[in-house]
Amino acid sequence: MKREIISANKTGAYCNTSIVACNTRRYHGLLAVTLDRFGGDRYLLLSSLDESLIMQGKQFNLGIHCYGDVYEPRGHKYVVDFQADPVTMITYNVGEIVFTKSLILAPDEDQILVKYELVKAPSPVTLVVKPFLAFRNTHALTHRNPVADPSATPVKGGASFRLYASFPDLFIQASTSSVRYEHHPDWYMGVTYSDEYRRGFDCKEDLMVPGDFVLKMKQGDSVVFSASTKEQSPASIRRKFNAYAAAAPHITGLEDQLKHCADSLISNHNGRKMICAGLSWLKTGLLRETLFSIAGLTLYAGRPEDFEEILDNLIANEEDRLFTKTTQVEAPLLMTVALQDYISSGADPKKVWNKYSTTLKKILESYLPGGREEISMQPDGLLWAQKYRTALTWMNAYVNGVPVTERAGYQVETNGLWYNAICFALSMEKKDKDFISRWSVIRDLVEKNFENKFWCEEIGCLADYVGVDGMNRQVRPNQILALGLEYSPVDPMKVQRVLQVFDRELMTRRGIRTLSPRDENYKGVYDGTQIERDLAYHQGSAMAFLLLPYVIVCYKVYGAAFNNKAEWLVKGFFDDLGMHGVGAFSELYDGDPPHEPHGAISSALSTAALLVINNLIKKNK
Repeated sequence: MKREIISANKTGAYCNTSIVACNTRRYHGLLAVTLDRFGGDRYLLLSSLDESLIMQGKQFNLGIHCYGDVYEPRGHKYVVDFQADPVTMITYNVGEIVFTKSLILAPDEDQILVKYELVKAPSPVTLVVKPFLAFRNTHALTHRNPVADPSATPVKGGASFRLYASFPDLFIQASTSSVRYEHHPDWYMGVTYSDEYRRGFDCKEDLMVPGDFVLKMKQGDSVVFSASTKEQSPASIRRKFNAYAAAAPHITGLEDQLKHCADSLISNHNGRKMICAGLSWLKTGLLRETLFSIAGLTLYAGRPEDFEEILDNLIANEEDRLFTKTTQVEAPLLMTVALQDYISSGADPKKVWNKYSTTLKKILESYLPGGREEISMQPDGLLWAQKYRTALTWMNAYVNGVPVTERAGYQVETNGLWYNAICFALSMEKKDKDFISRWSVIRDLVEKNFENKFWCEEIGCLADYVGVDGMNRQVRPNQILALGLEYSPVDPMKVQRVLQVFDRELMTRRGIRTLSPRDENYKGVYDGTQIERDLAYHQGSAMAFLLLPYVIVCYKVYGAAFNNKAEWLVKGFFDDLGMHGVGAFSELYDGDPPHEPHGAISSALSTAALLVINNLIKKNK
């Protein structure tokens, strides 16, 4: 049950469950949709469809739910095959019966289509389909209550349901008028999500089953069910399924898989393209995650036309964080990296600078004294970041309200990004003499003081940060973010020494460890309770996205001779495609072998990094 189906579409809807259709997370369900009426959060409408086959008076239940320590029914015992593409399909074998269930999430509307086919049967079969309704936020759980409305409204080919007045209707319809709906509502109590239980979260909820859809079938028959927020014409349901199935991509190689995942992470809800940080529970439109992944998911995924639209939407949505205050102090500086990638992929430098120079200059100005409370430039030209009991970088896990890695002071990656942003702006600006004069002085200060501040001869690499107690000598990967930039303030000879430390202490075949195993705080396995996982998140877990700056630096140092190792590193992720989210690239991995995947099932950061690395490999062949 650790292997999961994951599919997302342009409206912001998703379908996510295990490959035997047993929901093990609160986020699992057949149809979760983005609802503007509730602030743009995702809401799970349809948790599952349970199927039963009745033949010659005997009933075989194909569904599976966990109730505490009991699984009932246990339909997984009938599963004999699973296919991920081009269309997700589960095959059941019940005695002499062969029955398939295929799922397609509509690409541009809030609709899940489920096709049932009776491939083989010695006699007629009655199919009974039982919908489990949730109507709740994907982060929450629901329970039996007197407010829920279990009524059904007849519609062509089925019925519509709306448990709560503020929600949209959910129309469940079949492609044939032969389907009969029988209404007998009841709550199914204590449905248990095993992954939530294992992590110490609330894990039980009650789901409403309003009734059954019943259809008689014979060998060779098929029917398509639709669950949608809009009423469908029954005659169109099968046509839609067939059209979507015909258009489904046939994955023939590593690059196809990456591009397919990239497409699923870009939504176009209400005509505004944005990047989802990760499926199925991370948010859409996050500043840091978008800026880091935008180049990979667009420029290197065959969709460069989306780059500016996504970036413009982000700037419009995130003005406060970009120019005023944020607990992601390095994130606004990633804007420069995104634009450098855009230019290196072929965009006109003058046009890019004309359009985005004001934004970049405002970002730079915001780090000067008086601009932001949480971070400010010091007399040595470097940035100092500090806020009481607040993690101000991407290493932002907390335990009992206390940051695990606070890193208050001069942070190595933030200052590397600061230097890169200043150098880029100075290289692009040709007219504003005042700007050039003032920022050239700051650039020179950073260049003069960066190595003196961060280089630690004792460990042979850069300090992770320098705080009130001096250098932090923990061997962490943040320094590679500073070295993998177009403009780096570090001596190339020292870069080679850093790589030696990385190869010795931080490298895995599933990304870069967030802390050296030699450190007493190292946690090599990301599992257990929320506290245990938060302690491991940035204290040893391996991150795929960190491979990108590492690979960039290695190509700078070793050239095309690094290609074989780069290919070996990328191949490791494809070996895992059936272990977590089937066909998707996970957010993080255990620092210890065998490097099991964890976190978001499909990660924008991981997918983007691997797309860029794949492009670098092709360029260096």
